[in-house]
Amino acid sequence: MTILVVGSVAVDNIETPAGSRSRLLGGACTYFATAASLYDRVRMVGVVGTDFPEEHVRFFESRDIDLCGLQFVEGETFAWSGRYGVDLSDAETLDTRLNVFADFQPELPQEYRDTPYVFLANIDPDLQIHVLSQMEAPRLTALDSMNFWMGATRATLTRAMSMVDVVLLNEAEVLQYADAPNLIAASQAILDLGPRALVVKRGRYGAMLVTHGKSTGERFFLTPAYPLERVVDPTGAGDTFAAGFMGYLAETDDLTIAGLRRAVVHGTIMASFTVQDYSIDALRNLTRAELVTRYKDFTLLTHFDDSPPKGQERLLRSINQVARG
Repeated sequence: MTILVVGSVAVDNIETPAGSRSRLLGGACTYFATAASLYDRVRMVGVVGTDFPEEHVRFFESRDIDLCGLQFVEGETFAWSGRYGVDLSDAETLDTRLNVFADFQPELPQEYRDTPYVFLANIDPDLQIHVLSQMEAPRLTALDSMNFWMGATRATLTRAMSMVDVVLLNEAEVLQYADAPNLIAASQAILDLGPRALVVKRGRYGAMLVTHGKSTGERFFLTPAYPLERVVDPTGAGDTFAAGFMGYLAETDDLTIAGLRRAVVHGTIMASFTVQDYSIDALRNLTRAELVTRYKDFTLLTHFDDSPPKGQERLLRSINQVARG
């Protein structure tokens, strides 16, 4: 099923321990659409200036991406410059120039309004709500956000989160928003707003899915990050995680808890490809076969057998006896 994404399209300058690159294709909308187009048709809503390179437009057109919602406005494209330290955990922003993105108003083409799957990338919560008001009974809606909106427009962000089915935030953002003593309590505080699921992005430690349920096993699902020998550029990892997550759901239309859990794994895998090169370069020629191979590897590295060998039965009996007192 078709996916709508609303967010930024940018030109990035990036410094990492692996080197530096300038005038890279960036922005949340870019990363998401590029990755999600491996699963299904993507409708992109964003804005660029007259300086936006034609080669980037041609790249979008070469993918399964509908550009009817991409606005071309007189002026310069949103530009961001950032630098990562040795541990690659957080980016230091060196320069941000909103340019034409400062006046972005996401007005959806009529043919976009019945899109079944909707992802609202990290933009002003007022704009996220504005997009939701234009939709006609979507099957699943999801949003991403950041710490800035939690301070500047907390009430509006709260309303936006209450209107969607899935919220995606990183661990620090979940803790900041809920002002709770631990991640479990903080996650529940966000679910209490109304979403059916919260996805907590934990970077090098993987991800956690939190849903409604009676037991711990029903409510929580945790995955590690896919092990990589080398990470080049983590920019856009969260956006492509969302793309793998939403892409899988849109392709399968499986919104069960099991489906959401598999979607988290797809998000994890997609992000693992992204960080292996600058910008979207690792995604440009990525194939479905490579996704499937990495998914199978991930299944192997996370699987354990809950039916232990006979040699462990005595140990389990002893543990049970101690537990019974």
